[in-house]
Amino acid sequence: QVQLVESGGGLVQAGGSLRLSCAASGIIFSFNAMGWYRQAPGKQRELVAIITSGGNTNYADSVKGRFTISRNSAKNTVYLQMNSLTPEDTAAYYCAALTERTYWGQGTQVTVSS
Repeated sequence: QVQLVESGGGLVQAGGSLRLSCAASGIIFSFNAMGWYRQAPGKQRELVAIITSGGNTNYADSVKGRFTISRNSAKNTVYLQMNSLTPEDTAAYYCAALTERTYWGQGTQVTVSS
């Protein structure tokens, strides 16, 4: 049974930082790409960042230079460091395991106040 548990969301002022964590179980973590997605109210879920099993990364244009995705295979955990946050980053953030199918975490809310 695959489980993804996110943590680290919260309320932060514009310009601030947060680090999200996603602990994975039930998958061979080191073999799979992992991703972070977000969904703002009234909008579709969108890709934020992906990291492959080999450590290659890809980011949405809107977060390039501000967000960093990383992974620790010893801890089966993927992280999203978010800096220079703006109110436009306010959303529910979801961790995803990109195996033969996509598994989702329950989401963690990030709210950036102006």
